[in-house]
Amino acid sequence: MLRYIIKRILLLIPVLIGVTLITFTLLYITPGDPARALLGPSANTEQVEQLREEMGLNDPYIVRYGNFLSNLVLHQDMGRSYRAKQPVFSVIMSAFPATLKLAALAVAIAVVIGIPLGIISAVKQYSVFDNVALILGLIGISMPVFWLGMLLILQFAARLHWFPSAGFSTFKHMVLPSIALSAQSIAVIMRMTRSSMLEVIRQDYIRTARAKGQTEAKVIIHHALRNALMPIITTVGLQFGALLGGAVLTEAVFSIPGVGRLMVDSIKMKDFPVVQGGVLFIAVAFSLVNLVVDLLYASVNPKIRSQYR
Repeated sequence: MLRYIIKRILLLIPVLIGVTLITFTLLYITPGDPARALLGPSANTEQVEQLREEMGLNDPYIVRYGNFLSNLVLHQDMGRSYRAKQPVFSVIMSAFPATLKLAALAVAIAVVIGIPLGIISAVKQYSVFDNVALILGLIGISMPVFWLGMLLILQFAARLHWFPSAGFSTFKHMVLPSIALSAQSIAVIMRMTRSSMLEVIRQDYIRTARAKGQTEAKVIIHHALRNALMPIITTVGLQFGALLGGAVLTEAVFSIPGVGRLMVDSIKMKDFPVVQGGVLFIAVAFSLVNLVVDLLYASVNPKIRSQYR
């Protein structure tokens, strides 16, 4: 198991190098001048050129990327934010807790609602409940997050005054953005659970368990669901990783000071070190989530656990 974890971490290195190369290249060719954005339109050309020289923006592409990569590898330094004048890692970590709480709560809601809906839909295939669940799942996948967020704000914040419309300091602030962010994940997890359960409940060992007189609940939970968990775990893990980096619209609608909103503001202000560091941080988080999912496979499936030994 330990060898497998070390191998996965080593394989992560070329992936992260590729992420840094692509991100740095895209930001390099992006129109706009960070020095001009920092000084404002009233600054003269001499002031802009002096700041560009101080920031190293006049260096060639290879030199700038080499400096960024060497600082990252040798000193674990992502650079300093142009706007905040602080280390990029500190800026990201100040915003990451809000994104982590939002993504974790959204995934928890999706799992609690999506998996039971998928199980019931599979057991009652082609019933009214199954048809309604499939329609709601299709709506959930198709509905834009920002539109659902604005609807929730209008109904539950502006009209009913049940929840606040912005911020992320108390549990009440977390409810509406978590529901808005979890809608698509609920639909995806529900559909995957239904599909996986339909494959399992038709197997011979399920009929054998029923023939032995076991209760339907035990057959579904202990026999069918446990053998259908593999693709469900994969889906939940991918959804959590995607929500860590894909909560930009939700954070913008509900004014949540998370990583997504930080990166959007940094793009507007041409704060390229924060954008590069944010993309790299999200890539690492997503890869670690995938590693945790692979390790969870071993706890669910004995065949995979035997391969790690």
